[in-house]
Amino acid sequence: MARSPCDIRLLLLAAAVAFIYIQVRLFASQSHHAERLAEAVSNHSPAPPSIFLVFILNTGTLVQEKSESRCTSQLRSMIDQVSMQQEKIAALEEMKIRQDEEHVQLKILIQDLEKRSLQTLVNKNVVPVAAVVIMACNRPDYLQRTVESILKYQKTVASKFPLFISQDGTNGDVKKKALSYTQITFMQHVDLEPMRTERPGELTAYYKIAKHYKWALDALFIKHNFDRVIILEDDMEIAPDFFNYFEVAAKLLDNDKTIMAVSSWNDNGQKQFVHDPKALYRSDFFPGLGWMLTKPTWMELSPKWPKAYWDDWVRLKEVHRDRQFIRPEVCRTYNFGEHGSSMGQFFQQYLEPIKLNDVHIDWNSEDLSYLKEDKFLIQFGEDVASATPLHRSDALLKAHNMNVDVRIQYDDQGDFKRIARHFGIFEEWKDGVPRAAYKGVVVFRYKSSSRRIYLVGPDSLHQLGAKQG
Repeated sequence: MARSPCDIRLLLLAAAVAFIYIQVRLFASQSHHAERLAEAVSNHSPAPPSIFLVFILNTGTLVQEKSESRCTSQLRSMIDQVSMQQEKIAALEEMKIRQDEEHVQLKILIQDLEKRSLQTLVNKNVVPVAAVVIMACNRPDYLQRTVESILKYQKTVASKFPLFISQDGTNGDVKKKALSYTQITFMQHVDLEPMRTERPGELTAYYKIAKHYKWALDALFIKHNFDRVIILEDDMEIAPDFFNYFEVAAKLLDNDKTIMAVSSWNDNGQKQFVHDPKALYRSDFFPGLGWMLTKPTWMELSPKWPKAYWDDWVRLKEVHRDRQFIRPEVCRTYNFGEHGSSMGQFFQQYLEPIKLNDVHIDWNSEDLSYLKEDKFLIQFGEDVASATPLHRSDALLKAHNMNVDVRIQYDDQGDFKRIARHFGIFEEWKDGVPRAAYKGVVVFRYKSSSRRIYLVGPDSLHQLGAKQG
């Protein structure tokens, strides 16, 4: 940290005080030494006092001169050190001024690029459904694969879904790749402040990601004033009906305030657990990985956005406050990011086998009124209650040998993990909610068939208002 001129003056003042203090101590010591020597001479020597007095004075003068010389040398050394530090401080201050100037110029350049790009992309005669932002950092090859997948289906609806790339950091290859797409607006988040974690051993990447998300969503909702934003990451491919799905889902978000966000992802969307590409569900667990939210929701979240682990934060009950999330049975995004900040966690078991929808669904012709909270609660409750209950220790074995929908009750989180591990679905919970659950119920298909298996919590039927079958 740079020192102010006031700090330098204080150091010099301290050095002067120290010099004066040393001189006083030296004088006192020399006077005391002279008195004792004079006393000793007068008591034991017959020589004239004047001779000894001259000797004592000469001796004291020599001692004082040596002390003064040594003190002066030390003071000069201290002053030289202070001067050197002052020069270093001045050099650092000049470097910081240059960096600040470069930062300002870079921000101006980025804002100019955003403005010019956005002006060419947004059709003033069409109100956008949602801005689509790809969150990128340092993977140009991943970014290219993602952009090519999106542009394949976005060209015909470009005015409804203007596309952005938001880069965190200054990776040159990513910036070059992003700027090569003339139909995409480029945004760049440059943060020169050192990143500090709250606990030892944490990865700074999760803190950087959370900060980047807040910056990008603030820019899109507040600066560019979009009503809705779809967030993608730079390691995703999209399904053919991705944009049509979100266009219809936008109406759900606007009309049903019990829905916090709409996602294109199902955590249990592996090939063996899905069957119906038209099926949509409400969930108490935030899926993420390709999701849309509205400006009012973001204005609620932005002021209290966390420093890290933003997705797990959204999953807290105190944050979503009993609102649900819409998710599909068959995913509309595919995550191919084996290498990233999560270091490939769960990739081979849970992400790689995900089924990406390859059937075009005309969502405008689909009646989605069943997703309204009151209707969905009743219908889902009836479906769960009508499934054949399996209770005994051989319930898991029976589930494999029956040709009807079945429900298996779990007693607690440990029991759920045991059953989930048996079938191969996600075992993870957050804040008391299993992944993909609604009212404690996790549903998935059995071996890609139409058969459903419901894992039901001890209080789920009561929450659903369903009678025990």
